[in-house]
Amino acid sequence: MAAPTNKSTKTAPKEAPAEPFKRAVASCFKAIAGVSEFEVTYASERPSLTPDRARLPEPPRRFSEQDAAIVRGHADSMALRLACHDAAMHRRMAPSGDTARAVFEAVEQARVEAVGSNRMLGTQRNLTAMLNDRYHRGPYADITDRADAPIEDAVALMVRERLTGQAPPPAARKIVELWRDFIEARADKDLAKLSGALEDQRKFGEITRHLLSSLDMGEDTGLDGDDDEDDLDEKSDGRDEQGGEEGERSEDDTQEGATEVEAEMAQEDMPDSAVDSEAGPPADMPDDSDMGDADEAAEPWQPRNPAPYDHKGPEYHAFTNKFDEETHAEELCDAEELNRLRAYLDKQLSHLQGVVSRLANRLQRRLLAQQNRAWEFDLEEGVLDPARLSRVVTDPTAALSFKRERDTDFRDTVVTLLIDNSGSMRGRPITVAATCADILARTLERCAVKVEVLGFTTRAWKGGQSREAWLAAGKPANPGRLNDLRHIVYKSADAPWRRARRNLGLMMREGLLKENIDGEALDWAHQRLLGRPEARKILMMISDGAPVDDSTLSVNAGNYLERHLRHIISQIEDRSPVELIAIGIGHDVTRYYKRAVTIVDAEELGGAMTEKLAELFDDKPPAPAPRGRRLH
Repeated sequence: MAAPTNKSTKTAPKEAPAEPFKRAVASCFKAIAGVSEFEVTYASERPSLTPDRARLPEPPRRFSEQDAAIVRGHADSMALRLACHDAAMHRRMAPSGDTARAVFEAVEQARVEAVGSNRMLGTQRNLTAMLNDRYHRGPYADITDRADAPIEDAVALMVRERLTGQAPPPAARKIVELWRDFIEARADKDLAKLSGALEDQRKFGEITRHLLSSLDMGEDTGLDGDDDEDDLDEKSDGRDEQGGEEGERSEDDTQEGATEVEAEMAQEDMPDSAVDSEAGPPADMPDDSDMGDADEAAEPWQPRNPAPYDHKGPEYHAFTNKFDEETHAEELCDAEELNRLRAYLDKQLSHLQGVVSRLANRLQRRLLAQQNRAWEFDLEEGVLDPARLSRVVTDPTAALSFKRERDTDFRDTVVTLLIDNSGSMRGRPITVAATCADILARTLERCAVKVEVLGFTTRAWKGGQSREAWLAAGKPANPGRLNDLRHIVYKSADAPWRRARRNLGLMMREGLLKENIDGEALDWAHQRLLGRPEARKILMMISDGAPVDDSTLSVNAGNYLERHLRHIISQIEDRSPVELIAIGIGHDVTRYYKRAVTIVDAEELGGAMTEKLAELFDDKPPAPAPRGRRLH
């Protein structure tokens, strides 16, 4: 018999109840996708898929069978995307207009999910649970106007209905009912053809493009240019569409090039992240634009500004500025609500605040270290320099030496943080952005650097009063920007942080985040900076996507807003004393900005912001722009 002992036996820590379920979901994901090495993570954020990682919803601590089906539905949807989707082919066939591209993307996702639903009954149940949950959470059940019902959702659900025989989820039926007559009256024949091309992505894509043309989106699809490119792949007739050096090009060469494009563009081609296409430019785009060139689009690090650049810029205007709004945060809600929203923001990110604070303190130490080393020596007045007293001892005729601390470059500096307040930032991204802006503003203020925090969105979805005025005027052609801007000043450069602190909570307000028209917002922030007296001016743009406003893009060229954004960026980078940097959250902004960084997760925002600011302060500030030149 063993002797008694007071030592306790160590046991393995108990794992959470959801861990076995998570491992099982990850294994099923890899089996369906056909991948052996792939990172599957879980987080309380929007699900996302990148070339090497899938982020699924975190299951509740005590999850029901329905909760499990929803998580499995997200996993099955992403796995089928990897298994049944050719990224390079999708990019070649995708239309150029934002609305048409959104429909094309939604229909392709419906196709890959239909493939899995028809083959596996369990997958069909999981995907149905996921869709029911998605539309149940959204504001879709109370929609009464077609303008509020996304047409891409309606088309995708109708395609799913044709391919699998499943009716739309109950919460999404109003979306389909509002659009069904319109869609079936124009594209019923195309819808009927889709089921016969379910397993053939190329043929399915061609039918989808004809469907878009039938829905009066032909000007957005670039069908002619894409058909020519498809003919090159199928016929291998040796004609180079762009008139290049080669007279002959084989089908094998074309497929090899597509493979290279797929490898480089895989990350951009995932759902919700594709922002460009391989279609040719619209007729109204200048010939020197290379936005439609496939090779260029496959290199996200390369600047996309055309050369030579037309400094007059593209034709851009607003239908009316009457309903635009520039306001301070405290004017949009009362003080009590601002305090409540600020308390909610602090509660949401209490754990992240410590991480960002450490990064900000590191930035502060770097700035203060520069401040302490900046001295002027051998002066006739100032502070006595003890290091040079030895000269007086050795030579009594020598004069005393004095020194004076010199103002460093960053003391006379102003930084503007321009934050995208669009609907796609809702949730974790906008919460992290607000917290980072708050902590950095406090940090830089300690170092005598003034900080301005701005936000931009629109006053309404689908155009607001500007669109109503356009409709009342008889729908004139090419109306230009067709929505009501809302530019928000959360903290002005001269306002102390303690007074503006609660204003940042406004970003948490339900219903604030809508559309994003980046070009005009960037120009607005830039003009505010130009009016500042500081010698050095820094503008940091934080965004998670390309400019999107459905009302404007539905009646103008598909790249109307993007062309204007590129023009404004080029003006600032090439002709302005303002130093412009950009941070993209899950969106490749290096295609637009010369000095930019892209982060995959909003959690990385604090580190990216502090690092880019530290790099700027470490660098020598640029020489001031020549006097007498002004941006317009």
